[in-house]
Amino acid sequence: MSAGDFLCKDAATPLCENYTAAGALCSFSTNCKALLEAARESFLPSAAPPIAVDFSVRFWVDHSNSAQLPSPNPYVRALNHLVFAGFDSQSSMLADLRTRRVIGRFSAGMAADRSYWKAIIFPILLTIVGASVGVAELHCSCVARKQKGLLLIGPGRSGKSTLAVALAQAGFGFLSDDRTFCSWRNGELLAWGLATTLKLRSDAGKYFQQLRNRQPTNFQNGEPCFRLEPELGLGIERARRCEPQMLVFLERSATPGFYLTRISAVEAAARLEEDLIAELPEAVARQMEVIAQLVNRPCRLLRYGGVPQDVAAELAIHFDRL
Repeated sequence: MSAGDFLCKDAATPLCENYTAAGALCSFSTNCKALLEAARESFLPSAAPPIAVDFSVRFWVDHSNSAQLPSPNPYVRALNHLVFAGFDSQSSMLADLRTRRVIGRFSAGMAADRSYWKAIIFPILLTIVGASVGVAELHCSCVARKQKGLLLIGPGRSGKSTLAVALAQAGFGFLSDDRTFCSWRNGELLAWGLATTLKLRSDAGKYFQQLRNRQPTNFQNGEPCFRLEPELGLGIERARRCEPQMLVFLERSATPGFYLTRISAVEAAARLEEDLIAELPEAVARQMEVIAQLVNRPCRLLRYGGVPQDVAAELAIHFDRL
């Protein structure tokens, strides 16, 4: 390894495994067992041979640098087909979207923080490479029942996370609370979640018994919030993938009510496209193919207010009637 090779392209990464990441096949190599363990918790195992993968990742860990720093905010910048993500002064990665190869180096201290990998680094990795491998990342929550998925779509403060938790406590599997990855491959439409933590704003605590005597310990955009593992903190079951069956666009009201109406595939597609991240032209085309398949499912607009458990119960009835 040369002294100027900051990203350690020539460093040995002998530990290799293959994963399914939101429907895309990933070859992952590293020199650190802790990264493999974090990857196993974030992605699904795959027996695909290396020649068949959609993208490859090589992450080298500098075991001589064991400093454990507070988890920083990531820094992401792009130039054409190259995307750089920095996490601290000794931890970064570079993705080439044309070759679909990602290389990176990380400090041993950063490598040891498995929760940060699951909550931050691996989601950013999938955000960066997703569109280039045919994955559309949507700003929505998702729950599932009997492998059939319900997507809850809306802007911030529309209640996506709170309503997803209420549905999960009513018998749905919890897949994601803010970002859902969707793929269309071999005639199959699937929605995928990662093993990230759940975020709920402080005002949602009053609706869930497990949170009523707790104080928020995190902040999002300066606002206090709960961040917790859904299985442990709320006793709900996590799902990893499902087949989208219904798309519901949320419009929250200050007054109680439940008004569910149909919207056209054209309007639904326009709403979804508003939130897509700018990509290379070929990647945009692949995202549009996924969205075209999504909006072929029943699309509804829900104007609602009131107790989320009541809204969830009503919405579950409509979902089960499909």
